[in-house]
This record gives sequence, structure tokens and C-alpha cells, in this order.
Amino acid sequence: MTAPFTAGLVQMAPAKTKAASLAKAASLIREAAASGANMVCLPELFATPYFCRTQDHAAFDLAEPVKGPTTQAMARAARESDVTVIAPFFERRGPGLYHNTLAVIGPEGDVTGIYRKMHIPHDPGFEEKFYFTPGDLGFRAFPTPHGHIGALICWDQWFPEAARATALLGALMLFYPTAIGWHPSEKAEFGATQREAWMTVQRAHAITNGLYVAAVNRVGIEGKGKAYGGSLEFWGSSFVADPMGRIVAQAPVDAEAILTVDITPALVEQTRRHWPFLRDRRVDAYDGLTELWGEE
Repeated sequence: MTAPFTAGLVQMAPAKTKAASLAKAASLIREAAASGANMVCLPELFATPYFCRTQDHAAFDLAEPVKGPTTQAMARAARESDVTVIAPFFERRGPGLYHNTLAVIGPEGDVTGIYRKMHIPHDPGFEEKFYFTPGDLGFRAFPTPHGHIGALICWDQWFPEAARATALLGALMLFYPTAIGWHPSEKAEFGATQREAWMTVQRAHAITNGLYVAAVNRVGIEGKGKAYGGSLEFWGSSFVADPMGRIVAQAPVDAEAILTVDITPALVEQTRRHWPFLRDRRVDAYDGLTELWGEE
């Protein structure tokens, strides 16, 4: 059975330039490693502002290939600190074809795999369908020196199917790099409920799949004005839930932070033995899950 390891969650805001953000992230990875982390996850689109607040063709210039500045810089950071790094980036796959992607980078600096965001939201201030083609690689569990892990992205975290499909591929932990926050005009009335729902659904993934879940959010206010698309307040609150859904560590709402959390793979095995949800699935009865709705 895989030995215990330490996960590092980097809750951060971007710097003024991509180069500065990459340098900042590398420094935070070193800090997490110095605190004992073996595996470090960064937030969604961490190297740039959250440009999806509006529809702007010029923002496509921020995209890069898989072998681009972000993965190269994070590969150096992974080698220097001897850690696995989960590094999200804005992928330019080809002319007019872009994805919201992450790379899993091993301790030797090799990209062991990529995941392209499958579920793409489109709401005021989150205009992602304008930018991103839905992922075509499916759900994946990536081998690491510490066992297989799953890595999904932000909006994916609301879909139980994504968590279950990744768990069934052997993941003992799910990482969700995230960019989620409040519209200023909604925060007073709906803010607490929205944040609680976000935490609850991910704790449920931990419980129903018997694994660890880590949500790694960005933090800070981006943009100006109160209208939709004007500004967003990213609510931080990065956390890790254990296989029983207990929150074992959480970052603040309004500040950058590094969390380091001890992960015990044996607890995944123990929990699944006592709560055998995977065993008791009725795979013969789930045909309807491949349809958008029931019988027409």
C-alpha cells in the first residue's frame, strides 16, 4: 500500500505579469516543499488574471502550448524541490482552438499527463464558453510516486459523475484547481450560501467515493465595478476533506496561504471497506446517466 505523503495547496493571486506570476508560484512551491509537501497544487489559471470575466478576443494571446512557459517554469520548480506539481494553464492547441488545461509534472520535471476541463461554465462574469473548448481526453487518474491522483478543474467540482469516474480509475485523492468567487452585488444576500454549497458538494465527493478531496482556489479581488463582469472577489477557502468528508485543513477567505496536509492512503482503503459504496453500485441500472434527460 502506498505510504503516507504530504499534499501542498497554494492559495494565491496572480502577479502583474505572467512571468512574475510564474516566479511567485515557483517560490510558493519551494515554500510548500520546505514545509514537507511532496505534491503541490496551484489554482486554476494561476499565472494570469481571471480574464473570463468578460469576452475579449485579445485575451487569447495569453494562451500557450503544452510545452510552454508555464509547464517549463513549473517543471524547474518541481525538479528543484523534488515534488509533483499540478499546474493549470490556458492551452493553445491550434489556431482558434483553446482549452482550460492542467499538467501533472513529476519530481524529475517530466509532464506525466494533462487534463482538459470537461465542464465549461458560462455565466455573467464567468464567460468561459467564449474561450474554452470542452476537454476531449476524458477523466484521468495520474500515476505519481505517491499513488494515483485525479485532477479536475473548477466547474467540474459540481458534477458527481466526474468525481466518480476519476475515482473508478484508481485515484486516492482528487485535486480541484479553482477560480470561484462572489459578484459584489450578490455577496451580501447569497455569499454565505454559495460558499457553503461549494464546500458541501466537494465533501460529498470525498464521502461517496471514499477518498481525499483538495480544492485549491485563488484569492483576492480582480476587476473594478459592481456590474456583472466588472469585478469578482475570489473567496479563497482552499481546503482538504478526508474520505469521511471531514475538513482537515482550510485556508482563509481573504489572504494568500499555503496548506500542507498529511495524506494517509491506508485511510482510503479502510473507509471503502467500511462504507463500500463502490462495491454496491448497480452498474446494470445506470443506463439513464448517459442521457441528458429521461424518456421523451
